[in-house]
Amino acid sequence: MRFTLQLGFARYPDYQVIARTAEQAGFSSIGLPDSFFFPKHSDSEYPYADTSMIRGYIEAMPFIEPMVAMSWMAAVTSRIRFYPSVLKVPTRQPLVLAKALSSLAVLSQERILLGAGLSPWKEDFTYNGLKFEKRGRLMDECIAILRGAMSGEYFEYHSENYDFGPMKMYPVPSRPVPIIIGGHSKPALQRAARLGDGWVSANTDLATLTALLAELDALRVAAGTRARADFEIHGFDMAAHSVADFRRLAELGVTDACVAPWGFDPAADLAAQLDGIRRFGDEIIARI
Repeated sequence: MRFTLQLGFARYPDYQVIARTAEQAGFSSIGLPDSFFFPKHSDSEYPYADTSMIRGYIEAMPFIEPMVAMSWMAAVTSRIRFYPSVLKVPTRQPLVLAKALSSLAVLSQERILLGAGLSPWKEDFTYNGLKFEKRGRLMDECIAILRGAMSGEYFEYHSENYDFGPMKMYPVPSRPVPIIIGGHSKPALQRAARLGDGWVSANTDLATLTALLAELDALRVAAGTRARADFEIHGFDMAAHSVADFRRLAELGVTDACVAPWGFDPAADLAAQLDGIRRFGDEIIARI
């Protein structure tokens, strides 16, 4: 089993020292949040936690654009991987996103993944000139365009939503950027089974994660993708703390356990965060 450090409650000025410390502690990946802006008024509901709490978090927490943050951390590390957890993919122009991803993958020696999701906030779409009701179709088409554009071959795409002729990007990484799909809904799990190189959960308890993994496994069987040995499952059990807890996750099929070693306290200072990372490396990662 590998381990992903989630930076949802870290402060961006500390990202570089946190990344170096996580690499030294044995973490395999770092995941970081994505948010364009905070709409002053929204009727949207957040599906994975209390909406009012999440609105307060987004309003108060500074967010650095994930491509910028990942490049900043990749510059001071050599082994650890990075991914947005998750990027609101269909709110981005896919060719621009493909260029940013491929450039960052090349410069980081291919240590970039794409955590790909939608967004529960309608304004992320409408304020960018997109129809919220088309988000699922836009997501599927964006994934197809990202893969085609980063293939290194001439690629074209024609649909109601995106229409462009043959073009080729250069440079591109020597192997495709893995796309791990986020989301707990049935359409999100189906998308992960059909189109993803993996799946990443949001905050869950063990019972919820177990049920989601069983559903995902059945959908992968139906999609004919169950045999993929390289399919990554990034699972988050918020109550997991012991070696036994993480071994239980591995038995469920989790390949990458997502953790926040200092908990979910936004007031934790850098010293406490670094201490939590080092202790987790010594007490858990070194013993798995």
